[in-house]
Amino acid sequence: MAITLVNPDGLPVIDVYRQVSIASGSKLVFIAGQVSWDAQGTTVGEGDLAAQVEQCYLNIGTALAEVGGSFDDVAKLTVHVVDWTPDKMPALLEGISRAAAKLGVTPVPPATLLGVAALDVPEHLVEIEATAVLD
Repeated sequence: MAITLVNPDGLPVIDVYRQVSIASGSKLVFIAGQVSWDAQGTTVGEGDLAAQVEQCYLNIGTALAEVGGSFDDVAKLTVHVVDWTPDKMPALLEGISRAAAKLGVTPVPPATLLGVAALDVPEHLVEIEATAVLD
């Protein structure tokens, strides 16, 4: 594995991500922000944050597989959610959980969650970008 995930002493332990990732691989992979499009460019889960998060993670999984990687190789995620409020956290976590079950992974790399005013089109509620490191 090119990525080791760590929760250092002195920082809080967060169940859904680790505080630090240590990369030892030689190939950096930058995945464009993924929205809830299927392969035909149709929005999946219009109006449903959990469904859109799930599709974003599945799209990242597809991109990683294309370059010979998986979520085990992800060093950092950045999540952009339209009109973020803390009451949206259960839907976000539900989408991650559903995608993790489908992908057979536990995606817990360091992550940043940002609230944004809007994304590319009004029906998109979330966009997630990933950086991975491969051996």
